[in-house]
Amino acid sequence: MAVIVVSPLARIAEMAVRHGCREMLSLVAKGQDFHRPAVIDQTKHLTIGVNDISFAGTGDLVAPQEEHVERIIDFARNWDRGRPLLIHCWMGVSRSPAAALIAALAVEPDQDDEYLARRLRLASPFATPNARLVEIGDRALSRNGRLAAAVRSIGRGADADGNAPFALPLRPEKASDVGR
Repeated sequence: MAVIVVSPLARIAEMAVRHGCREMLSLVAKGQDFHRPAVIDQTKHLTIGVNDISFAGTGDLVAPQEEHVERIIDFARNWDRGRPLLIHCWMGVSRSPAAALIAALAVEPDQDDEYLARRLRLASPFATPNARLVEIGDRALSRNGRLAAAVRSIGRGADADGNAPFALPLRPEKASDVGR
């Protein structure tokens, strides 16, 4: 089963090894330095320089834009789903969960948005997907407001310390996995 692993930056090497990831999407502040885990194929690693903000015009901070989301979508669609995809940001709470939702819908567009958001909440009580990334992803994937509404319906996640990676299967094994 194809899985997206969401992680804080501090645990990417551990998660890559534990889950057998070879592809990675990094959403970090522009110019933020970090080491790509050796098990991640350099040609299958995309870094997007974007800050965790939900509005543009905040000095030197880079707000998520349409081109960032298009890069997420393209990267996801080229993902070899034989191994998990690792997506991370600084804390693994906002940008990377939003990107995980976008990636999941990019490769499995027939999913129900509300069901996907509930699966995200079950996988992580801490996830609070970046609203701007979600809204742009909603438009880019022609979700007609369903993704944004679904993310609003799960609300803000619990306070987090940035040490709670999680796995989001593209499809649950059975409906009871998400409390249906």
